[in-house]
Amino acid sequence: MFVDKARIKIKAGNGGDGAVSFHREKYVASGGPDGGNGGKGGDVVFVADDNFSSLIDFRYKRKYVAENGQNGGAQRCTGKNAPDLIIRVPRGTVVKNAETGRIMADISGDEPEILAKGGRGGKGNSNFATSTRQIPRFAKPGFSGEEFDVTLELKLIADVGLVGFPNVGKSTLISVVSAAKPKIANYHFTTLTPVLGVVKTGEEKSFVMADIPGLIEGASDGIGLGHEFLRHVERCRLIVHVLDVSGIEGRDPIEDFEKINKELLNFSDELAKCPQIVAANKCDMATEEQINNLKCYIENQGYSFFCISAATTEGTKELVGKIAEELDKLPPVKKYEAEPITIEELEDKALSDSKFEVAVEDGVYFVDAKWLEPIMRTVSMDDYSSLQYFQQVLRRSGIIDKLEEMGIDEGDTVNILGFEFDYLR
Repeated sequence: MFVDKARIKIKAGNGGDGAVSFHREKYVASGGPDGGNGGKGGDVVFVADDNFSSLIDFRYKRKYVAENGQNGGAQRCTGKNAPDLIIRVPRGTVVKNAETGRIMADISGDEPEILAKGGRGGKGNSNFATSTRQIPRFAKPGFSGEEFDVTLELKLIADVGLVGFPNVGKSTLISVVSAAKPKIANYHFTTLTPVLGVVKTGEEKSFVMADIPGLIEGASDGIGLGHEFLRHVERCRLIVHVLDVSGIEGRDPIEDFEKINKELLNFSDELAKCPQIVAANKCDMATEEQINNLKCYIENQGYSFFCISAATTEGTKELVGKIAEELDKLPPVKKYEAEPITIEELEDKALSDSKFEVAVEDGVYFVDAKWLEPIMRTVSMDDYSSLQYFQQVLRRSGIIDKLEEMGIDEGDTVNILGFEFDYLR
């Protein structure tokens, strides 16, 4: 099955927590804090793999999570960094943020792309020792790794795209000018998936041609099969518009030409401006009048016109020569640039990192702040300096201000993620 669109969730690994530890050695009294730092969480990395031609694997696995960094250890030992999670996708896959539609990366080159960065490791208690705080009994937790819901869109990388109504001879054409062997039959929608073929034009010269499944009127609005594959034409440097000049199926090639170009325009202004060459196929079955009428119309529109018969290979060599000549003048295959993070995304991220809710039930103030959980794991509630650090976190995050705003009194009970304490001013 050919799948060219998928939605998945990616999450980088969290950093390891810093350690709370004190040096213990025979004959060494009061060795001091020696807790090490946590290791870095694994990144989520996308890599282009030419062995893949579809996104079907992402239909069955939708969540990809990298490993967390190891926690720090005693004797100032830093936790081990987690390995990166490598996700292999077909070359030409565009990754977008599912929530905002922002392009995050175009996996077209050989360079790996880091799309979710692993969290940094937390600092061990050895980092917090000072002349006035010689026995810190707290450490910092690791930072959370980035996570995103992303959509994957495969946009085939081809120099030339063949477009046209079903059954005009696109599959036959690509089969005679390249080594591609698409299914060919005398009925509409024989081709159900895009077909790529390499067309050799010289000793060390070639270009990639894509047979895009048949478009019909209304394809850009979701009618027929063509709308599923219009995205594969977007990268093409040149469009070869195949028409049935014989009209053997009862269609007017001029009307077909206008309808397909309208669909390209409705889908993308940029696609409509892509250079085109018109190949009038089945000329061996057409009258001279049909050929001349179509040629006159196409050349008046400013397009190059070639009369061919893909079935007998008549005129295909000249068409390939013209395509190669035009490609030499055109810029390389389009690459989508990653778009910068918007202000809205930055604000949402900042808010989610310190978001909390306070509710009062039976005189108890319940604080819901999931980001506090890793901090509470590294705080010793029996140690004064550790509690001081915890209090500073609550003050900086605005939780204490919120409690006071809600009218909390001294001695009232506060519950944070199951841990209860009495509020003191």
